[in-house]
Amino acid sequence: MVVPYREPVRAIAYFSPEFGVSEDLPQYSGGLGVLAGDHLKGAADMGLPLVGVGLFYDHGYFHQKLDDRGWQQEEFPQLDPTALPLTPVDGRVPLELAGEQVDADVWRYDVGSVPLYLLHVDGVTDRLYGGDIEHRLRQEIVLGVGGVRLLAELGIEAEVFHSNEGHAGFLMLERIRRAIVGDGLSFDEAVDRVRPGGIFTTHTPVPAGIDRFSRELMERYFGAWAAECGVDIDRLMALGHLPDEAPDAAFNMAVLGLRLAGRANAVSELHAHVSREMFASLDVRIDAITNGVHVPTWAAQQPSAEMDNEALWAARAAGRQRLVDVVRSRAGVELDPEALTIGFARRFAAYKRATLLLSQPGRLEALLLSEKRPVQLVFAGKAHPADHQGKELIQRVVQFARRPELRGRMAFVEDYDIAVGRCFYEGSDVWLNTPRRPHEACGTSGMKAVLNGGIHCSVLDGWWDEMYDGSNGWAIPSFEHAADEGHRDHLETDALFALLEGEIVPMFYERDEAGLPLAWLDKIRASLRTLGPRVTAERMLGEYVERLYEPASEGLLTGR
Repeated sequence: MVVPYREPVRAIAYFSPEFGVSEDLPQYSGGLGVLAGDHLKGAADMGLPLVGVGLFYDHGYFHQKLDDRGWQQEEFPQLDPTALPLTPVDGRVPLELAGEQVDADVWRYDVGSVPLYLLHVDGVTDRLYGGDIEHRLRQEIVLGVGGVRLLAELGIEAEVFHSNEGHAGFLMLERIRRAIVGDGLSFDEAVDRVRPGGIFTTHTPVPAGIDRFSRELMERYFGAWAAECGVDIDRLMALGHLPDEAPDAAFNMAVLGLRLAGRANAVSELHAHVSREMFASLDVRIDAITNGVHVPTWAAQQPSAEMDNEALWAARAAGRQRLVDVVRSRAGVELDPEALTIGFARRFAAYKRATLLLSQPGRLEALLLSEKRPVQLVFAGKAHPADHQGKELIQRVVQFARRPELRGRMAFVEDYDIAVGRCFYEGSDVWLNTPRRPHEACGTSGMKAVLNGGIHCSVLDGWWDEMYDGSNGWAIPSFEHAADEGHRDHLETDALFALLEGEIVPMFYERDEAGLPLAWLDKIRASLRTLGPRVTAERMLGEYVERLYEPASEGLLTGR
């Protein structure tokens, strides 16, 4: 039962470039947006005084189609906000984009008691993560600068400003400007004024995943800001530089977030360790608050560890049947509703290694085609339109699955979204996660699977590194000190197959006289009991309130 919030924070503004709140509002691409949606839902359940701020994209992300070669094709349908569950907000938000005056329209979507405001500018907020680096900069100005101005126009006096990743980091520059222009503070005084109420959450464990903008772009788009704030471009650029970086180095949005936020966090304990090493020269504290998922959204029919064997196995069988039905209707593949089903559904990026099992086709075929103990594999996921390597991974999976002898044992479901994901989580007996450690900041898909009675099998990365206890799933050994990446992948593939062949498949098919897999059911119960309370958005939001939101609110009074 969710305990209502009754503490003193007046208002929290939560900024994110994408929000995955529902399949009927396609304004998300993957994990970051779905997490943001769960954050709002969890806040609404708790009665937190939180408001969401994001962007409305004309084309959202994209619809995925596969051609005859298994190559991903993207379709970008035009979205009509009047046909979506959105309410127009009176008034427009004025902005300047390198001397161009624009006005942002605003739409509202209610997530329970939490309002989500989405800003839109013609020609700017067209596609999520689309366009070149300058286009990305323009979108982030609309989000950060426009979002702060919107809250002021609406009379929402937020105490806490939470930036979900660096995409919204320019909100801090706008808050500084308003303190200087509106309250007559010096630049340093303004920074000291706004910092205590700022929170920055990093989701990126690799430097390549961070937005960076050239000095030329920053000067063109923020030269007027610098003049208004009484500082030169060097001072502006220093906000986005590590110590000792050259003045002409690119402006780093994660560094901006860490420099100007009073409090910062990573999204798992391992990710916090990686982030502290990445940003060690900044000498800032990076806390760890591990992500969680909204249980009513992802596990509405959540099985209980207290169910008897027959009821628990029936619940798992029903979930598997729903997945089989979806695969039949969406992919035209007839799976076996009684076979061990392994699910893999997420963004296709190289480090996630979707094709790890395919690298040893003989062993994989032996598992899939076994007459007595068959295994079936179901995949779903999109690659970013510009990620050629990610598209190649999808093509490899699709072409392998289309082999005539494997039909009925392997499938790829097109156009992965919230609705497809929910069916995968309900129906997968094993949830497979194979990132190169430590490149997974957290990863929440496995959390959703375990809440539905699936069992997690993963490299010890992200959330699994801290929550695996030896009995509640399986850990794939990681060989981070291997001589090269190829050798490492080979060693970890061998280790995964050893788990599947020696433990996972035999356990699933070992039955008692009633046909029940007792050891498997015991493992499901261990998973539900140890992980169920820890992977929820309720737990995550409670930690944000206790460790970040309330201290930030108090910091406004104490200046810390």
